[in-house]
Amino acid sequence: MGEQDPKARDRERRRQLRRRQVRIRRGVAVGVLLALAAGITLGARAVGGGGNHPAGAKAGHQPAFEPDAAHTPKEIRGVHVTMALASLPGRLDQYLAMPGLNTIELDVKDEQGRVGFVPRSVPLARRTGAAGPFYDPKRVAGLVHQRGDYLVGRVVTFEDPVLSEKRPDLAIHSADGSLWHTNAGLGWTNPYDRRVWRYNVDIAAAAAKAGFDEIQFDYVRFPSDGDVSLIRYPGTHTQAMRWTIPAFVQYAASRLHPLGVRVSVDVFGLAATRDLGIGQLPRRVSKYVDAVYPMVYPSHYSPGEYGISVPDDWPGQTVSHSLGDFRRALEGRHARLVPWLQDFSLGRTYTLQDVRDQILAARAYHTDGFLLWNPLGVYTPGTLTH
Repeated sequence: MGEQDPKARDRERRRQLRRRQVRIRRGVAVGVLLALAAGITLGARAVGGGGNHPAGAKAGHQPAFEPDAAHTPKEIRGVHVTMALASLPGRLDQYLAMPGLNTIELDVKDEQGRVGFVPRSVPLARRTGAAGPFYDPKRVAGLVHQRGDYLVGRVVTFEDPVLSEKRPDLAIHSADGSLWHTNAGLGWTNPYDRRVWRYNVDIAAAAAKAGFDEIQFDYVRFPSDGDVSLIRYPGTHTQAMRWTIPAFVQYAASRLHPLGVRVSVDVFGLAATRDLGIGQLPRRVSKYVDAVYPMVYPSHYSPGEYGISVPDDWPGQTVSHSLGDFRRALEGRHARLVPWLQDFSLGRTYTLQDVRDQILAARAYHTDGFLLWNPLGVYTPGTLTH
């Protein structure tokens, strides 16, 4: 039976390919890491050296990892799943049974600083209490791959209430020396601090080794929600924000690509055309990643954006304008473009047609698929089959 099962044969081919990729890249990885060590000291507390370019960056640089088209869905059609939902018996099976679905994006580390499993290779996650037994990553990867689907692990990077509270030396502070918090009362870790970089990538590496196909970094930026005028970053930080975030992404990719896993980033919908002052410039980070995921939720655009009086009332047009900007921003890059689309209601009730209009806009711009976001994990039936 197994030899006649096309999915079983495909899974075996993928496993063989991944083993070959790891063997081939081991030698490459040593050279990459040695070169990286010359400009980036992993144990250093802050970015140094000044200059206008992240360490090792060169014009025209592209990721050493070339995505294999046979391993990645030609058109990603997926949904976001929280670690809490994944912990419920049978819930992941329900998502995998959604008609048209071929991708699950699962929280590895979320906005609360929690880690979805207990990685033995990351003792700091255990000491701070961040790690919890929400799911078994190997079992989850096996289940998703058994269905022939693709598994993306989301790592919320610098917003981290747990690590910032337990390790204030790694956190962003206010002018009075206290920990800085967002308007929602959440703490952030210091994006300049290489120890924070290492912590997040260690967690990502544990997920990669467990069988996740892709690591997607979210909140890979400096903070924007809160009184940022009060922020004080510990240590020295002579490198500009706009180069610090690409440097982190370069570091993450240099460690994760040799494991045979793809690397991607989430970015704001307006980041393609504006410097938002948070270090998030899609064209720069796209040098080092395999995919860029812009969050083009229509409800998040201000009235008048793109000449549309109420962008949320015209989801298809809004997404179309934003993706046009991203197509131009990523021109000449190898990174795939996969938008996050809105399947939640904020201000007005979203319908199936609203979601479909966004999907049509994504396809019109020849994106490499789409992911649907709903913070409650409740998705409109029929969206993925359109």
